[in-house]
Amino acid sequence: MSAAEQNRRLVWKGATAKSTPKPLATIGRIYIPDRALGWIIPVTVLLVWEPLARFGMLPPNWLPAPTVVGKTIYQLAIAGDLVRHAGTTIARVAVGFVLGASAGTLLGGLTGYLPVARKLLDPSLQALRSVPSIAWVPLFLLWLGIQETSKIALISVGAFFPVYLNLSVAMRHVDPKLLEVGKLYRLSSLQMVRRLILPAALPEYILGLRSGLGLAWMFVVAAELLGASSGIGYLMLDGEMTGRAAVILASVLLFAIFGKLTDWGMNAVGRRLLGHRAR
Repeated sequence: MSAAEQNRRLVWKGATAKSTPKPLATIGRIYIPDRALGWIIPVTVLLVWEPLARFGMLPPNWLPAPTVVGKTIYQLAIAGDLVRHAGTTIARVAVGFVLGASAGTLLGGLTGYLPVARKLLDPSLQALRSVPSIAWVPLFLLWLGIQETSKIALISVGAFFPVYLNLSVAMRHVDPKLLEVGKLYRLSSLQMVRRLILPAALPEYILGLRSGLGLAWMFVVAAELLGASSGIGYLMLDGEMTGRAAVILASVLLFAIFGKLTDWGMNAVGRRLLGHRAR
């Protein structure tokens, strides 16, 4: 190879190296804390929504500005209506969730551990799981009346099925090798459940509790829209009947806030119980 050809190759390699752009990692990155990532979309929506509503691009009777919705919540709090309606809804969700989750835990553990119970109960429960929530309303109103009992029963149905399904499936899918270890150490059936099966099924069980809590908040809306005289759902219905879009959006926002807070609390308890297994 001649000296001229070598010089041309060196020049070409040098030009290629200079013209190659640096990877993004070396140019610089914007680091955002994990907890702040979830706020990007809501804050962006509010920042876009507010000027569009203020400049009349969004009909105020359909979609009022976020500041108007916030002012409505403040007025409800000052008048005492917010505490009354929110307290009623939270109490209904709490009682209904405890009853539904307790029944789901009992039957889920039973069908997950005993094959006979699973064959006897699971087909019927799976069929009932497919019934829409609104279909239970006329039946509960006929059986239990328009008082609190029918509303709590509807919420309990919503909380029952996720807890039941997750616990039953989790107990059935425990690693057989783990059970063999228990038999090797001559553990009784009760010790096997308490020391091996329940700890192994705990992550899925907590997930079922969170799903059941979310459905309890969904079912309380259906319960309060039909035959309630108080609650956030009743507040939403009142806003619809009087044509106040700000009240409707305030109710939706309150449902979102309280639902998120309760889910955060359930997740915190679950992470504490799981310890090093929490993600």
